[in-house]
This record gives sequence, C-alpha cells and structure tokens, in this order.
Amino acid sequence: MFDFSFVQIVAGLPGLIIAMVVHEYAHARVAVAMGDFTPRIMGRLTLNPVSHIDPIGMLCLFLVHFGWAKPVTINPNNFRNPRRDDILVSLAGPAANFITAFLALVVLVAFLQSGAELSLGVRSVLTLIIIYNINFGIFNLIPLPPLDGSHVLMQILPRELAYKLAGIERYSFLILIVLMMTPVLGGILVPMQQVILDIFQWIISIFL
Repeated sequence: MFDFSFVQIVAGLPGLIIAMVVHEYAHARVAVAMGDFTPRIMGRLTLNPVSHIDPIGMLCLFLVHFGWAKPVTINPNNFRNPRRDDILVSLAGPAANFITAFLALVVLVAFLQSGAELSLGVRSVLTLIIIYNINFGIFNLIPLPPLDGSHVLMQILPRELAYKLAGIERYSFLILIVLMMTPVLGGILVPMQQVILDIFQWIISIFL
C-alpha cells in the first residue's frame, strides 16, 4: 500500500498524518451531524493529530507498510435514520481523503502552471499527500470488517448476510496480512488510484 524509503518517510509524514486526521475527523463530524454526539464527547471532533493518531498504528505503517488511526467511536442508536446515517458516516472518511487529495493536486497544478519554482521537497510532499490520501480512501472502502466499506455493505445486505460478514472481523487482520504479502492488494489499489487521478486531472483540465 505504501512504499517507503528514508526520503519518502520524511516527505510522506505530512501526507500520512493528514490522511489519518481528515479521515477520522470526517467520520466524527458527520456522526455528530446525524445526531450522535459520542465523537464530540470523546474529543474526536478536532483536527488535532494527537486525538486521532494511534502511535502503534503509525509505527506499523513505517515498519510493515500497514497501519491504522484511532477509530472514532459512534453509537448508531443515536442516529435519526440508522441505516442511512451509518452509510453516510462510513463514506465520510474516504470522501474526505479523496477531497484532500484533489485539493492537493489543484495546489500542485496551480504552482506548476504558474511557472513558480518548486523545490523537490515541496513537490514530493504534495505528491505524497495526493497518493496517500487516495490510497487511504480506497483501502478503507474494501468491504472487510472493520473497514468502512464493510459498514456500507452490511447496511445494504440482507440481515443474515450482514451478520455473516460481521463475523469475518475476527479474521480480518490475518486476511489483510495475506493481502499485503500478495499482489492482490496492489492489483486493487494501483488501477483504482490511476482511475481517480485521471478523474481529478480531467476535472482540473476543464478549468485550465
């Protein structure tokens, strides 16, 4: 999912932090908007990285290229429309990542089009903000519990199938490790990343 060298660790740190923070903040913000104030009570309605970053999850990102942030605690019983609102909250995180990636791409293109001098470091930071946010959004849409995609799928599936999908969560970590060790995950992320980048570039080209 993430390919790190020493330079990428330094240049990619802002992208990783931003990807995790905006993702979890979006979950919290939409949950509160849907009537559940649990994230606000838990102190998650903030863009402060300290509130969202799991130190072990961040360390694992650097060591084994797979990590996580602190999941936002929500209580679906507080939602006005539990099924609809759970879907919206689940999609909010990936959507925030894609929006962040798009905005970073707009900034990068604007600098390049203006002819401004960009240092290699700044260009690398902006590029990795784009890539990491797209990857983080795609990764979380995989329909494997407890990832966001599974929450959406469980709300769509018949109740019996939703329970079976939820039961897979006990094996999720092992499944993810297997996916990371095979070309399967790359076969999902890379093509989808390119499709999203192509869409972003097409949108930007309309205004150039």
